[in-house]
Amino acid sequence: MASRASDWLAQARRDLEHAQHALEDGDYEWACFAAHQAAEKALKAVYQRAGGEAWGHSLRELVEGLKERLRIPSELEEAAITLDRHYIPSRCPDAFPSGAPFQYYRLEDAKKAVETSRDVLAFCESAFSGP
Repeated sequence: MASRASDWLAQARRDLEHAQHALEDGDYEWACFAAHQAAEKALKAVYQRAGGEAWGHSLRELVEGLKERLRIPSELEEAAITLDRHYIPSRCPDAFPSGAPFQYYRLEDAKKAVETSRDVLAFCESAFSGP
């Protein structure tokens, strides 16, 4: 089966664009979720490029698994943990004692998530184009 790594990376870039648009539109919870999705797909692209397969949605676990293949900077590990915090709460009302997710997310949350995802994507693009 042909590698779909380029497709995963292309979608990661698109998801990051969506995160930026959501940030600009004030949809902060969706900006955070899309930022997580962009990072997840970028990491999965790196796995596929290396001939592996990645499962699951935990960025921390995906980064941990990449340590077998790449030197992982501590900043990438921290970025994964930061973005993982948005996977469920940004979408699910029962993640909070009351209220909907949009009531809990703020501009600074979304800015940080988009910036962090951009850093993950840059790392993955570099790893993707490497040897």
